[in-house]
Amino acid sequence: MTERLYREDQYIKEFGAKVMSCEKAKDRYEIILDRSAFYPEGGGQPGDRGFIGPSKVIDTAERGEDIIHICESPAEGEVICAVDWDYRFLNMQQHTGEHIFSGILHSLTGFDNVGFHMGESEVTVDFSGPVSREILSETEKKSNEIIWKNVPVTEIYPAGDELGNYDYRSKKEISGQVRLIKIEGADLCACCGTHTAYTGEVGMIKAVSMMNYKQGVRITLKIGARALEDYREKTENAAKISASLCAKTGEIADSVEKLKEKTAAEHLKYIELKKKYFELMCEKLTPEFPVLFDDSGSADDARILADMIAGKFPVGYAFSGNDEDGYKYAVVSHSTDVRETGKKINAALSGRGGGKPEMIMGSVNAPRNEIEKVFDEGL
Repeated sequence: MTERLYREDQYIKEFGAKVMSCEKAKDRYEIILDRSAFYPEGGGQPGDRGFIGPSKVIDTAERGEDIIHICESPAEGEVICAVDWDYRFLNMQQHTGEHIFSGILHSLTGFDNVGFHMGESEVTVDFSGPVSREILSETEKKSNEIIWKNVPVTEIYPAGDELGNYDYRSKKEISGQVRLIKIEGADLCACCGTHTAYTGEVGMIKAVSMMNYKQGVRITLKIGARALEDYREKTENAAKISASLCAKTGEIADSVEKLKEKTAAEHLKYIELKKKYFELMCEKLTPEFPVLFDDSGSADDARILADMIAGKFPVGYAFSGNDEDGYKYAVVSHSTDVRETGKKINAALSGRGGGKPEMIMGSVNAPRNEIEKVFDEGL
Protein backbone atom coordinates (compact mmCIF):
# COMPACT_ATOMS: atom_id res chain seq x y z
CA MET A 1 0.00 0.00 0.00
CA THR A 2 1.38 3.38 -1.02
CA GLU A 3 1.43 6.09 1.63
CA ARG A 4 -0.24 9.09 0.02
CA LEU A 5 1.72 12.18 0.94
CA TYR A 6 -0.50 14.54 -1.07
CA ARG A 7 -3.31 13.89 1.39
CA GLU A 8 -1.23 15.45 4.15
CA ASP A 9 0.30 18.27 2.11
CA GLN A 10 -0.79 19.07 -1.45
CA TYR A 11 2.16 21.47 -1.83
CA ILE A 12 4.93 18.84 -1.59
CA LYS A 13 7.19 19.23 -4.60
CA GLU A 14 10.04 16.85 -3.70
CA PHE A 15 10.23 13.81 -1.44
CA GLY A 16 12.29 10.71 -0.78
CA ALA A 17 10.86 7.21 -1.26
CA LYS A 18 11.75 3.58 -1.74
CA VAL A 19 10.98 1.62 -4.92
CA MET A 20 8.84 -1.36 -3.92
CA SER A 21 8.46 -2.79 -7.42
CA CYS A 22 9.35 -1.94 -11.01
CA GLU A 23 7.75 -3.93 -13.81
CA LYS A 24 8.10 -3.49 -17.56
CA ALA A 25 4.80 -2.90 -19.39
CA LYS A 26 5.31 -2.77 -23.16
CA ASP A 27 7.64 0.20 -23.72
CA ARG A 28 7.03 1.69 -20.26
CA TYR A 29 7.77 0.81 -16.63
CA GLU A 30 5.23 0.66 -13.82
CA ILE A 31 6.83 1.71 -10.55
CA ILE A 32 5.31 1.44 -7.08
CA LEU A 33 6.80 3.47 -4.22
CA ASP A 34 6.34 3.01 -0.49
CA ARG A 35 5.22 6.67 -0.31
CA SER A 36 4.24 9.15 -2.97
CA ALA A 37 3.16 12.76 -3.43
CA PHE A 38 2.06 12.05 -7.02
CA TYR A 39 -1.70 12.33 -7.43
CA PRO A 40 -3.15 9.38 -9.41
CA GLU A 41 -5.71 10.05 -12.13
CA GLY A 42 -9.23 10.11 -10.74
CA GLY A 43 -12.33 12.19 -10.14
CA GLY A 44 -11.87 14.04 -13.43
CA GLN A 45 -8.32 15.15 -12.55
CA PRO A 46 -5.34 13.88 -14.59
CA GLY A 47 -2.50 12.00 -12.93
CA ASP A 48 0.65 13.87 -11.96
CA ARG A 49 3.91 13.94 -13.90
CA GLY A 50 7.50 14.42 -12.80
CA PHE A 51 10.56 12.30 -11.97
CA ILE A 52 11.47 9.31 -9.83
CA GLY A 53 15.21 9.71 -9.65
CA PRO A 54 16.30 10.10 -13.30
CA SER A 55 13.21 8.25 -14.57
CA LYS A 56 10.55 10.48 -16.10
CA VAL A 57 7.00 9.95 -14.83
CA ILE A 58 4.57 10.48 -17.72
CA ASP A 59 1.37 9.50 -15.91
CA THR A 60 0.11 8.27 -12.56
CA ALA A 61 -2.77 5.91 -11.88
CA GLU A 62 -4.40 4.05 -9.02
CA ARG A 63 -4.53 0.27 -8.64
CA GLY A 64 -6.16 -0.91 -5.45
CA GLU A 65 -4.22 0.59 -2.54
CA ASP A 66 -1.17 1.33 -4.70
CA ILE A 67 -0.21 4.31 -6.85
CA ILE A 68 1.23 3.20 -10.19
CA HIS A 69 3.84 5.58 -11.61
CA ILE A 70 4.11 5.07 -15.38
CA CYS A 71 7.71 5.86 -16.31
CA GLU A 72 9.96 5.94 -19.36
CA SER A 73 12.81 4.04 -17.65
CA PRO A 74 13.27 1.80 -14.59
CA ALA A 75 14.23 2.84 -11.07
CA GLU A 76 15.31 0.97 -7.95
CA GLY A 77 16.32 1.46 -4.33
CA GLU A 78 16.07 4.75 -2.49
CA VAL A 79 15.08 7.61 -4.80
CA ILE A 80 14.48 11.35 -4.72
CA CYS A 81 11.23 12.19 -6.47
CA ALA A 82 10.04 15.48 -7.93
CA VAL A 83 6.48 16.40 -8.89
CA ASP A 84 6.09 18.51 -12.05
CA TRP A 85 4.89 21.44 -9.98
CA ASP A 86 3.80 23.69 -12.83
CA TYR A 87 1.51 20.94 -14.11
CA ARG A 88 0.25 19.99 -10.62
CA PHE A 89 -0.49 23.60 -9.66
CA LEU A 90 -2.30 24.16 -12.97
CA ASN A 91 -4.51 21.15 -12.16
CA MET A 92 -5.08 22.45 -8.63
CA GLN A 93 -6.26 25.74 -10.13
CA GLN A 94 -8.58 23.90 -12.54
CA HIS A 95 -10.06 21.63 -9.88
CA THR A 96 -10.62 24.37 -7.31
CA GLY A 97 -12.08 26.67 -9.96
CA GLU A 98 -14.51 23.95 -11.01
CA HIS A 99 -15.65 23.55 -7.40
CA ILE A 100 -16.32 27.27 -7.11
CA PHE A 101 -18.19 27.51 -10.41
CA SER A 102 -20.24 24.32 -9.94
CA GLY A 103 -21.14 25.18 -6.36
CA ILE A 104 -22.38 28.65 -7.25
CA LEU A 105 -24.32 27.50 -10.30
CA HIS A 106 -25.92 24.79 -8.15
CA SER A 107 -26.94 27.40 -5.57
CA LEU A 108 -28.53 29.55 -8.30
CA THR A 109 -30.32 26.80 -10.23
CA GLY A 110 -30.37 23.61 -8.18
CA PHE A 111 -28.81 21.75 -11.12
CA ASP A 112 -26.20 19.10 -10.41
CA ASN A 113 -22.76 18.72 -11.91
CA VAL A 114 -23.14 15.35 -13.67
CA GLY A 115 -19.90 15.35 -15.65
CA PHE A 116 -16.47 16.93 -15.27
CA HIS A 117 -13.35 16.68 -17.41
CA MET A 118 -10.01 18.47 -17.09
CA GLY A 119 -8.50 18.54 -20.57
CA GLU A 120 -5.13 19.74 -21.79
CA SER A 121 -6.44 23.25 -22.50
CA GLU A 122 -9.82 23.63 -20.79
CA VAL A 123 -12.30 22.26 -18.28
CA THR A 124 -15.75 21.07 -19.33
CA VAL A 125 -18.59 20.68 -16.84
CA ASP A 126 -21.97 19.08 -17.57
CA PHE A 127 -25.05 20.21 -15.67
CA SER A 128 -28.39 18.44 -15.32
CA GLY A 129 -30.62 21.24 -16.62
CA PRO A 130 -30.78 24.20 -19.02
CA VAL A 131 -28.86 27.32 -18.04
CA SER A 132 -29.69 30.78 -19.39
CA ARG A 133 -27.02 33.21 -20.56
CA GLU A 134 -27.99 35.50 -17.68
CA ILE A 135 -27.40 32.74 -15.10
CA LEU A 136 -24.12 31.80 -16.79
CA SER A 137 -22.95 35.41 -16.52
CA GLU A 138 -24.08 35.67 -12.90
CA THR A 139 -22.29 32.43 -12.02
CA GLU A 140 -19.07 33.65 -13.62
CA LYS A 141 -19.29 36.98 -11.77
CA LYS A 142 -19.94 35.42 -8.36
CA SER A 143 -17.20 32.81 -8.94
CA ASN A 144 -14.60 35.49 -9.52
CA GLU A 145 -15.81 37.43 -6.48
CA ILE A 146 -15.05 34.34 -4.36
CA ILE A 147 -11.56 34.29 -5.88
CA TRP A 148 -11.01 37.97 -5.04
CA LYS A 149 -12.06 37.36 -1.44
CA ASN A 150 -9.25 34.79 -1.18
CA VAL A 151 -11.20 32.53 1.17
CA PRO A 152 -9.55 29.34 2.50
CA VAL A 153 -10.20 25.95 0.89
CA THR A 154 -10.58 23.53 3.78
CA GLU A 155 -11.06 19.79 4.28
CA ILE A 156 -13.67 18.14 6.51
CA TYR A 157 -13.60 14.46 7.46
CA PRO A 158 -16.96 13.81 9.14
CA ALA A 159 -17.52 10.69 11.17
CA GLY A 160 -20.06 8.29 9.69
CA ASP A 161 -22.92 9.48 11.88
CA GLU A 162 -22.06 13.13 11.25
CA LEU A 163 -22.20 13.03 7.44
CA GLY A 164 -25.96 13.50 7.36
CA ASN A 165 -25.53 16.88 9.04
CA TYR A 166 -23.81 18.28 5.93
CA ASP A 167 -25.57 19.52 2.78
CA TYR A 168 -22.89 18.65 0.27
CA ARG A 169 -22.62 17.93 -3.45
CA SER A 170 -21.51 14.54 -4.75
CA LYS A 171 -21.55 12.98 -8.23
CA LYS A 172 -21.83 9.41 -6.94
CA GLU A 173 -22.56 7.26 -3.93
CA ILE A 174 -19.59 7.16 -1.56
CA SER A 175 -18.60 4.46 0.89
CA GLY A 176 -16.01 4.67 3.64
CA GLN A 177 -14.45 7.86 4.91
CA VAL A 178 -15.78 10.90 3.05
CA ARG A 179 -13.59 13.94 2.42
CA LEU A 180 -15.52 17.17 1.98
CA ILE A 181 -13.95 20.24 0.36
CA LYS A 182 -15.39 23.46 1.76
CA ILE A 183 -15.16 26.86 0.10
CA GLU A 184 -17.07 29.36 2.23
CA GLY A 185 -19.74 31.13 0.21
CA ALA A 186 -19.32 28.84 -2.78
CA ASP A 187 -19.30 25.09 -2.28
CA LEU A 188 -19.23 22.00 -0.11
CA CYS A 189 -18.43 18.93 -2.15
CA ALA A 190 -17.17 15.37 -1.65
CA CYS A 191 -13.87 15.13 -3.51
CA CYS A 192 -10.56 13.25 -3.44
CA GLY A 193 -8.58 15.61 -5.70
CA THR A 194 -5.98 18.30 -5.05
CA HIS A 195 -6.91 21.94 -4.51
CA THR A 196 -5.30 25.27 -3.79
CA ALA A 197 -5.15 26.38 -0.16
CA TYR A 198 -6.89 29.68 -0.90
CA THR A 199 -9.26 30.70 -3.69
CA GLY A 200 -7.02 33.63 -4.65
CA GLU A 201 -4.53 31.14 -6.11
CA VAL A 202 -7.11 30.16 -8.75
CA GLY A 203 -6.53 33.51 -10.45
CA MET A 204 -9.69 33.81 -12.53
CA ILE A 205 -12.52 31.83 -14.11
CA LYS A 206 -13.94 32.53 -17.56
CA ALA A 207 -16.84 30.63 -19.16
CA VAL A 208 -15.95 30.59 -22.87
CA SER A 209 -18.80 28.49 -24.30
CA MET A 210 -22.05 26.71 -23.47
CA MET A 211 -23.90 24.12 -25.53
CA ASN A 212 -26.96 21.93 -25.06
CA TYR A 213 -25.92 18.47 -23.92
CA LYS A 214 -28.28 15.57 -23.19
CA GLN A 215 -30.94 17.00 -20.84
CA GLY A 216 -28.81 19.94 -19.72
CA VAL A 217 -25.77 21.91 -20.83
CA ARG A 218 -22.02 21.50 -21.19
CA ILE A 219 -20.03 24.58 -20.16
CA THR A 220 -16.40 25.09 -21.11
CA LEU A 221 -14.23 26.98 -18.63
CA LYS A 222 -10.82 28.61 -18.82
CA ILE A 223 -9.33 28.73 -15.33
CA GLY A 224 -6.18 30.18 -13.81
CA ALA A 225 -3.15 30.36 -16.11
CA ARG A 226 -5.27 29.05 -18.98
CA ALA A 227 -7.72 31.93 -18.59
CA LEU A 228 -4.84 34.40 -18.81
CA GLU A 229 -3.43 32.66 -21.89
CA ASP A 230 -6.87 32.64 -23.51
CA TYR A 231 -7.25 36.37 -22.85
CA ARG A 232 -3.78 37.07 -24.23
CA GLU A 233 -4.50 35.12 -27.41
CA LYS A 234 -7.86 36.82 -27.97
CA THR A 235 -6.38 40.25 -27.29
CA GLU A 236 -3.65 39.65 -29.89
CA ASN A 237 -6.21 38.45 -32.43
CA ALA A 238 -8.46 41.43 -31.73
CA ALA A 239 -5.50 43.77 -32.24
CA LYS A 240 -4.70 42.15 -35.61
CA ILE A 241 -8.31 42.42 -36.75
CA SER A 242 -8.43 46.02 -35.51
CA ALA A 243 -5.36 46.88 -37.58
CA SER A 244 -6.75 45.12 -40.67
CA LEU A 245 -10.07 46.96 -40.43
CA CYS A 246 -8.53 50.29 -39.37
CA ALA A 247 -10.96 50.33 -36.46
CA LYS A 248 -10.61 50.67 -32.71
CA THR A 249 -10.64 47.36 -30.82
CA GLY A 250 -14.01 48.14 -29.26
CA GLU A 251 -15.49 48.83 -32.69
CA ILE A 252 -14.33 45.74 -34.59
CA ALA A 253 -17.66 43.85 -34.23
CA ASP A 254 -19.53 46.73 -35.89
CA SER A 255 -16.81 47.01 -38.53
CA VAL A 256 -17.02 43.30 -39.33
CA GLU A 257 -20.81 43.55 -39.66
CA LYS A 258 -20.46 46.47 -42.09
CA LEU A 259 -17.84 44.51 -44.04
CA LYS A 260 -20.22 41.54 -44.27
CA GLU A 261 -22.97 43.78 -45.62
CA LYS A 262 -20.61 45.31 -48.16
CA THR A 263 -19.33 41.90 -49.21
CA ALA A 264 -22.89 40.61 -49.66
CA ALA A 265 -23.74 43.60 -51.86
CA GLU A 266 -20.59 43.10 -53.92
CA HIS A 267 -21.42 39.41 -54.28
CA LEU A 268 -24.83 40.26 -55.72
CA LYS A 269 -23.14 42.52 -58.28
CA TYR A 270 -20.73 39.70 -59.09
CA ILE A 271 -23.63 37.27 -59.62
CA GLU A 272 -25.33 39.70 -62.02
CA LEU A 273 -22.11 40.25 -63.98
CA LYS A 274 -21.45 36.52 -64.15
CA LYS A 275 -24.96 35.91 -65.39
CA LYS A 276 -24.41 38.40 -68.22
CA TYR A 277 -21.08 36.70 -68.96
CA PHE A 278 -22.83 33.33 -69.13
CA GLU A 279 -25.42 34.78 -71.52
CA LEU A 280 -22.62 35.93 -73.84
CA MET A 281 -21.02 32.49 -73.65
CA CYS A 282 -24.32 30.81 -74.55
CA GLU A 283 -24.62 32.91 -77.73
CA LYS A 284 -21.58 31.07 -79.17
CA LEU A 285 -23.10 27.61 -78.78
CA THR A 286 -24.50 25.38 -81.51
CA PRO A 287 -27.01 22.52 -81.25
CA GLU A 288 -24.22 20.10 -82.23
CA PHE A 289 -22.07 21.07 -79.25
CA PRO A 290 -24.17 22.60 -76.39
CA VAL A 291 -21.29 22.39 -73.90
CA LEU A 292 -19.61 25.23 -71.99
CA PHE A 293 -16.64 25.40 -69.63
CA ASP A 294 -16.19 27.75 -66.67
CA ASP A 295 -13.07 27.99 -64.51
CA SER A 296 -14.65 28.82 -61.12
CA GLY A 297 -14.89 25.20 -59.95
CA SER A 298 -18.35 25.94 -58.56
CA ALA A 299 -21.10 23.31 -58.79
CA ASP A 300 -23.68 26.14 -58.58
CA ASP A 301 -22.09 27.91 -61.55
CA ALA A 302 -22.21 24.67 -63.54
CA ARG A 303 -25.90 24.26 -62.67
CA ILE A 304 -26.81 27.86 -63.58
CA LEU A 305 -24.89 27.68 -66.84
CA ALA A 306 -26.37 24.32 -67.85
CA ASP A 307 -29.88 25.62 -67.11
CA MET A 308 -29.29 28.66 -69.32
CA ILE A 309 -28.09 26.42 -72.15
CA ALA A 310 -31.16 24.21 -71.72
CA GLY A 311 -33.28 27.29 -72.37
CA LYS A 312 -31.90 27.33 -75.95
CA PHE A 313 -31.29 23.66 -76.70
CA PRO A 314 -32.90 20.34 -75.71
CA VAL A 315 -30.04 19.56 -73.30
CA GLY A 316 -27.45 21.85 -71.69
CA TYR A 317 -24.02 20.69 -70.50
CA ALA A 318 -21.65 22.72 -68.30
CA PHE A 319 -18.30 21.91 -66.69
CA SER A 320 -16.77 24.18 -64.04
CA GLY A 321 -13.17 23.79 -62.87
CA ASN A 322 -9.74 23.05 -64.33
CA ASP A 323 -7.53 20.14 -65.40
CA GLU A 324 -5.55 20.11 -62.16
CA ASP A 325 -8.45 20.08 -59.67
CA GLY A 326 -11.09 18.39 -61.82
CA TYR A 327 -14.48 19.61 -62.98
CA LYS A 328 -17.94 19.90 -61.45
CA TYR A 329 -20.56 19.22 -64.07
CA ALA A 330 -24.29 19.72 -64.59
CA VAL A 331 -26.66 18.40 -67.25
CA VAL A 332 -30.08 20.05 -67.54
CA SER A 333 -33.06 19.55 -69.82
CA HIS A 334 -36.54 21.04 -69.78
CA SER A 335 -37.96 18.27 -71.97
CA THR A 336 -35.78 15.13 -71.73
CA ASP A 337 -34.81 12.63 -69.01
CA VAL A 338 -31.04 13.15 -68.64
CA ARG A 339 -30.27 10.42 -66.09
CA GLU A 340 -29.01 7.98 -68.70
CA THR A 341 -26.81 10.73 -70.15
CA GLY A 342 -25.29 11.24 -66.72
CA LYS A 343 -24.39 7.56 -66.49
CA LYS A 344 -22.62 7.79 -69.86
CA ILE A 345 -20.62 10.85 -68.71
CA ASN A 346 -19.56 9.10 -65.52
CA ALA A 347 -18.54 5.95 -67.40
CA ALA A 348 -16.59 7.81 -70.10
CA LEU A 349 -14.84 10.32 -67.82
CA SER A 350 -14.35 8.45 -64.51
CA GLY A 351 -17.01 10.62 -62.94
CA ARG A 352 -19.60 10.31 -60.23
CA GLY A 353 -22.93 11.97 -59.70
CA GLY A 354 -26.67 11.71 -60.15
CA GLY A 355 -29.93 13.56 -59.76
CA LYS A 356 -33.46 13.91 -61.12
CA PRO A 357 -34.84 13.36 -64.64
CA GLU A 358 -34.51 17.07 -65.46
CA MET A 359 -31.07 17.64 -63.90
CA ILE A 360 -28.04 15.68 -62.83
CA MET A 361 -24.87 16.98 -61.17
CA GLY A 362 -21.51 15.43 -60.41
CA SER A 363 -17.76 15.63 -60.93
CA VAL A 364 -15.12 14.21 -63.27
CA ASN A 365 -11.33 13.95 -63.03
CA ALA A 366 -10.66 14.00 -66.77
CA PRO A 367 -8.88 16.95 -68.46
CA ARG A 368 -10.78 19.31 -70.72
CA ASN A 369 -9.49 17.85 -73.98
CA GLU A 370 -10.83 14.40 -73.01
CA ILE A 371 -14.21 15.89 -72.08
CA GLU A 372 -14.42 17.71 -75.41
CA LYS A 373 -13.40 14.52 -77.27
CA VAL A 374 -16.26 12.57 -75.70
CA PHE A 375 -18.76 15.15 -76.96
CA ASP A 376 -17.08 15.46 -80.38
CA GLU A 377 -17.44 11.72 -80.87
CA GLY A 378 -21.09 11.86 -79.85
CA LEU A 379 -22.09 11.14 -76.26
